[in-house]
Amino acid sequence: MRSILILLGLLLSIAFASATFPYQCGPQNCQFGQVCRIDNGVCNCIPINDCHEVSLSTKVIGTWVDGSRGNKRYTQYDITITNNLNTNIKQIYIATDYTLRLRDHLNTSIWNVNLLSNGILTLPSYQPSINAHASFTFGFILEGTQPANLNVLSVSF
Repeated sequence: MRSILILLGLLLSIAFASATFPYQCGPQNCQFGQVCRIDNGVCNCIPINDCHEVSLSTKVIGTWVDGSRGNKRYTQYDITITNNLNTNIKQIYIATDYTLRLRDHLNTSIWNVNLLSNGILTLPSYQPSINAHASFTFGFILEGTQPANLNVLSVSF
């Protein structure tokens, strides 16, 4: 059983990577491990580790066992997007994978962010940008205690 679960996890990871990458960045295609950085309409693919303009931080708000859901353990997280530049972020796309195991699939366990059908997260319509040196926080409730893998796919300034 354990080997089947491991195999399933690997297959989901491969499906996620092939479905999301290469990621279109203007006339270029960014590969896994790269961020599409769009500055005044000029697109460049840069390594994730070189993208210091924006950062994501994860904070555990709480963990509990829900007896009404078969004694499953859930964890609530806040994710903060921080703009480290002197200019506004106009748009950001954040990749997720199989680790984004929402408590339910009715979008009631994720807030302040848009979850697209392909698993990519974007800013909500009421928060179309993030001001210079400001931050924006969204949250979700996941099954278990493992945090979701989140990576910036694209950021526009």
